[in-house]
Amino acid sequence: MLHIHDLTKKYGGKQVLDGLSLSVGPGVTGLLGPNGAGKTTLLRCLATTLSYDGGRVDAFGLDPAHAVQRTALRRRLGYLPQDPGHYPHFTAFDLVDYVAILKELTDRKHRHSEVRRVLAEVDLTDQARTKVRKLSGGMRQRLALAQALLGEPELLILDEPTVGLDPEQRMLFRALVSRLGESRTVLLSTHQTEDVAALCERVVTMVRGRVVFDGTPGGLAATAAGQVWLSDRAPSESRLFWRTANGRYRTLGDRPPGAEPAEPGVEDGYLLLVGEAA
Repeated sequence: MLHIHDLTKKYGGKQVLDGLSLSVGPGVTGLLGPNGAGKTTLLRCLATTLSYDGGRVDAFGLDPAHAVQRTALRRRLGYLPQDPGHYPHFTAFDLVDYVAILKELTDRKHRHSEVRRVLAEVDLTDQARTKVRKLSGGMRQRLALAQALLGEPELLILDEPTVGLDPEQRMLFRALVSRLGESRTVLLSTHQTEDVAALCERVVTMVRGRVVFDGTPGGLAATAAGQVWLSDRAPSESRLFWRTANGRYRTLGDRPPGAEPAEPGVEDGYLLLVGEAA
C-alpha cells in the first residue's frame, strides 16, 4: 500500500534521510529511533507536508510529488503531527468541525455526525463543548488524534501519539490503534518501546536517516540475546547498565563478573542496536 524508494532529504548541509527505502502494508508499524534519526522528517514527507529531495513515494498508486495526485492522497490519509496546533478559543467540537471542513466534508449533517464519532473514539464526548485552552495536555493530544481519524482514512500517520497520555489513556490508545490496524495501514513514531511491544506487529528502527532494523518486536528483542545480564554489583567496566527496582543491576553488552543471563526485551535490543549503529 505504501512504498518508499531511496528517499533523500537535506536540511542545509545535513543529510536527514539518506537513501531510505521501505514498504508498509496494512497493520500497525512502529518507527523507533533516537532524536535526529529522521523519523519526523520521514513522516512529514509521507503526510505531504514536506517535500523530499530525491527518491519516490507510492501510496495507493499515487505519487505525492505531483500536485493532483498529492491532493488525492491527502483525502485518504490522516496525520497527527508531533506538535499539533490548536486554536485555544475554539471548543473541542468546533475545532474538529473546522478541520472536517478543510477535509472537504461539506454536508453539515454528515460532518457533525463524523465529528461526534471521532470525539467518541478518543473518549472526548463529554468535553465536546469545552474550550481547547481548558483541556489538559493529554486531552489536547487525544483531540489531535480525533482530527486525524476524520473520514476514516486508509493511511494513518502518527508522530509521537502517546505524548502526554497517562497510563489509562495510553491503554485506551493502544486498544484504538490496534483496532484501526485491522483494516488500514497505521505508521506511528514513538520513543516508547513498551508501546511498540504492546501493539505493533512490525517495528522499523532508524539511525541517521537509514533503516537499521525491520522486523517484529520479538525479532528486535532477539538481537540482544546473550548480551543482557543481571548482577548484584554495579559493573565497573560497562557503560550500558542501570539499577533495577529490586536492587540488582541490568547490564547490556559484555558479561560483568558474577552476572547471570537475563531475558532480553524490545528496549534491550533497541539500545544495543542504536549504540552499534551510531
